[in-house]
Amino acid sequence: MQILFIQTGGTIDKDYPKTVKGYGFEITKPAVESILKKLHVAFKYNITSFLKKDSQEITEEDRNGLLEFCKTVKQDKIIITHGTDTMIQTAKYLSAIKDKTIIITGAFLPEKFKDSDASFNIGTALGAIEHLEKGVYIAMNGRVFRYNKVKRELKTGHFIQINSTQNKQ
Repeated sequence: MQILFIQTGGTIDKDYPKTVKGYGFEITKPAVESILKKLHVAFKYNITSFLKKDSQEITEEDRNGLLEFCKTVKQDKIIITHGTDTMIQTAKYLSAIKDKTIIITGAFLPEKFKDSDASFNIGTALGAIEHLEKGVYIAMNGRVFRYNKVKRELKTGHFIQINSTQNKQ
């Protein structure tokens, strides 16, 4: 098994700013690099940085570029790190790809933070990817959802399952 990890940015990849007296974060190297080193994985993988943006700044043009990129890569198992605010939108966009298994995941706190959920969410995606049918999924909060069967609960921020009568897709 060979997995392609694609960085698009978001909280998972944020780091402290390099500027003096700055409060903003910068999106730096892919967080998955340090996570995979800690996990001592026994499979082949590649990591590429496609975007380094907060998910609220991702445009339709960016999503189209990501769609085309995912279509052309040789790997059929892809994990995309992404900001949580718009990962469902990106997942819907990527659902045009029918011959690959794609999981989008992220974190509520940067991987650099001690109590981050980044490693857990990457681990959830890794545990699921070789067992899922081809399609597009979201892996958050210890669960994996089909892209069109998930919504974000606004009070908690958690991702939850929706049933077919709630699904407008």
